[in-house]
Amino acid sequence: MNTREGEFDHLITFREVEFDKDVARLHEWHHKPHVIPFWQQNFPYDQYQTHLKKLLADTHQTLYIGELDGIPMCYWESYWASDDVIANYYDADETDQGIHLLIGPECYLGRGLALPILRAMTAYQFTKEQTMRIVAEPDIRNKKMIHVFNKCGFIPIKEIDLPDKKGLLMVCEREVFYRRWKDVPFRNGQCV
Repeated sequence: MNTREGEFDHLITFREVEFDKDVARLHEWHHKPHVIPFWQQNFPYDQYQTHLKKLLADTHQTLYIGELDGIPMCYWESYWASDDVIANYYDADETDQGIHLLIGPECYLGRGLALPILRAMTAYQFTKEQTMRIVAEPDIRNKKMIHVFNKCGFIPIKEIDLPDKKGLLMVCEREVFYRRWKDVPFRNGQCV
């Protein structure tokens, strides 16, 4: 999938993670100082390979690499909330989707890219017509990402104690998202 948004003159594309193509890249990204505190997946390479294989075999989620103008720069986990641990913390509908993301290379930080790429992925998730809500649970310490989720259309619901972090449960409703971004020319009427 791809999108080129009006005020954002870059091409954003997403493709599914391929183990052989991406394992070294993702291992490197999970060792970045800005990623470690929030993901805690800075495993040794052998352990990370096993971890990634397990993630790829998990049918409740799809892993993506995000590319900006053809260059890999971010990682996404798009999951069905009712089959995820997050369903223990709110009344998840079976059509709700969830989202995790990280930006890998430091050169993409602080450039205003988080909102356009989050908006593009959120729009992509809403291409599943049955999905009315998308949830996220950013680490409560990650004020920058919470701000970006807010700007994208996610509303804070409550703080939650997840097994690996204290998160802020946030929800983005389809109607709110498309009302907020009605002037963004998503392709095919939505995004891709």
